[in-house]
Formats: sequence, C-alpha cells, structure tokens
Amino acid sequence: MSRTRTSDVLVIGGGIIGLVTAWRAAQRGLATAVVDPEPGGGAAQVAAGMLAAVTELHYGEQTLLGLNLASARRYPDFAAELTEQTGHDLGYRRCGTLAVALDADDRAHLRELHTLQQQSGLESQWLSGRECRRLEPLLAPGVRGGLRVDGDHQIDPRRLAGALVAACERAGVVFHRVWAERLTVVRDRATGVVTDDGTPLEAGQVVLAGGSLSGRLAGVPQDVLPPVRPVKGQVVRLTMPQRHGPFLSRTVRAVVRGSHVYLVPRESGELVVGATSEEMGWDTTVTAGGVYELLRDAHELVPGITELPLTETRAGLRPGSPDNAPLLGPTGLEGLLLATGHYRNGVLLTPVTGDAMAHVLATGELPEEARPFTPKRFSTVTALTEQPA
Repeated sequence: MSRTRTSDVLVIGGGIIGLVTAWRAAQRGLATAVVDPEPGGGAAQVAAGMLAAVTELHYGEQTLLGLNLASARRYPDFAAELTEQTGHDLGYRRCGTLAVALDADDRAHLRELHTLQQQSGLESQWLSGRECRRLEPLLAPGVRGGLRVDGDHQIDPRRLAGALVAACERAGVVFHRVWAERLTVVRDRATGVVTDDGTPLEAGQVVLAGGSLSGRLAGVPQDVLPPVRPVKGQVVRLTMPQRHGPFLSRTVRAVVRGSHVYLVPRESGELVVGATSEEMGWDTTVTAGGVYELLRDAHELVPGITELPLTETRAGLRPGSPDNAPLLGPTGLEGLLLATGHYRNGVLLTPVTGDAMAHVLATGELPEEARPFTPKRFSTVTALTEQPA
C-alpha cells in the first residue's frame, strides 16, 4: 500500500461545489486536497448556468430563496475575484430573464408566480405579449404575456469550472486524480479515504461534495449517508447566427405542456436549450425523445430555432435531495461534512457554498444563513431528540 498523505481538509469531489469549497478553504490557510479523477467535470459540463433566484422561485421554497438571493448578490464580486485570480473569462452576463406564457393556463401560472415574487419582495415586471415581442422580436406570435426579471443573470458553467480548477492550483490545493473508494473511520471519526489505487489519504476534516454520487461512497455510516439521488437532465446546444445581430438578448423560458424549457444565449454565439427532468437512476443516455421534446417546446417559443445548427447533445445528473435544498456542514459523524444536494441550483449557489463551507471548516461554526441546510435535518435521531417534551 502507498504511504499515507495528510492534509487539513480533504474534499471528495471536484465539481464546482467541491472546487469552490477547496479554493475558499485554501484561502483560509488550510492545507487542502481534492480527490476526483477529472476535476472540473460533472454536472457543470451540462448545466446552462442561469443565475435565476427570482424566476426559479417555487412555492414552499422560501427558505431556499434566502440562500439563493444571498449567493446571487455575491456573484458580481465572486466572478470578478475569480477572473482577477486566474485571467479566465467566466461568461458572466447581467442580461436578465423573460419568462413567457403561450396559453391561458401558462398565463395564469405566471400571474401566480408574479404574485409570489411580489409577496417575497422580489422585483419583476408583468408584460403583455406585444411587449414581450418588442423585447425579443423572434418570439412566437402566440406569446400571451410574460415576466421580465432584470435581476436574473447567467454564467458559463464550463468556464466557471475551469477557472475554479486554476484558482485551486494557484492557491496550493493538491489534486489526487483518482476515485475515492472508501471513507476511513477511526474511533467514530472520519479521518480520510482510501482511493481506488489503494492510497490512504488522511485529513483533519473530510468534505463529501460528490454531487449525485455523494451517497455511493463506501464506508459512510448509514445514519449520515446523504439522501441524494440522481435526476437526469438532457440539454441541447445550438449555434446562433452572428450576421443579423443577437438571436436572443436574454434568457427566455416558459412552461410548455407542463414541461419547463429555457433558452440561454451566450455572447459566443452558443444557445443552450434545456432541460429534461427524469428520474432514471444513473442513466446518462441522450435520447431521441428527449432531444425532440426540447426542440419541439423551444420551437413553440422561438420558431426560428429549428433553422440553427445543432452542435451538441448531452445529459447529466443533478444531485436531488428530499426537499430540493442543499446539505451543508457537519454531519453526525465527527470529521465528516457535506456540501451536496444542490439539485438545480448548484451553479447559482457556488459563491455562498464556498463561503459557508470555508467558514465552518476554519471555525467549526456554520454561518447563520446556511444553518437551515444542515445535513442533520434529515437525521431521525436529531429529529427525535429535538421534539419538545
């Protein structure tokens, strides 16, 4: 067996959540290492990168809204710092979102969302169908109305992931480009992992940030195993023409026949169309049906889309949790922390997750804004002991 290597913090998983945790921890002076065969991979390679705290609001998720908004507020400074540190252009754009309705039912749904946004103190503007088409002339004539949200922005997750890898390397983070196979537990404390090549890695604290794979690490006691499941999402990438000006100037999204669809234009000329939401286990097959449904629904919004060159189809796995919110911070096993379960908000929550995890790793205290998302909320032992007498 190879000799043991030791660090203060060992992050299992090199997606954007694991990377931002490692980067911020290293900035706190903690000797940090990441275990992942392909750092910067994972769901970020598929995600569209909408920073849509306002448009993504759902009933029953007001607590999550607070964390989403906190992270959205940090994004401009976060992106500027990351670009300054690495020289990478992240594709960060303050372009806004236009959510539109194609029929009476969709219009009623958007009206309800607008009311919820107003009740939550969020800024959005109701537009008629004509006003929507004035903003985005390529929208279908049948658009019945929409919500303009200028506070929603976007970023290119692939560029973000690449920049975070570079920032980690610059900060002295050590990368072990192998799989973590088993958590090491000694005297009821997590002390590291053994990799798939047999190398033992020891650390003062272990952060499990493996996205949809977080629940599959061997050796994690059942009572602290993260309740994370994979939710498949298929995405299509097209190329927009440059000669006639912008195809779309902002993100456009809608609910079409009960399915959510969005179109995210990049300054590079790429147009991302997504995304399906499928409970298919670990399957990442791109299907003809999935691509057809995405293009069919996108065509309902922007008829000209079917004339664009198709450049990529891809499927990824979102890490879903029982309440669609992340699991952040210490578990019931000493030395083991979680940063996973971000579901559809992983890119949006990157800044606040990095800050929260670095703070708890350095001080032992989870910041107030992250406390509702403690992994212990799913612990039956905790739930029973916290019941009033």
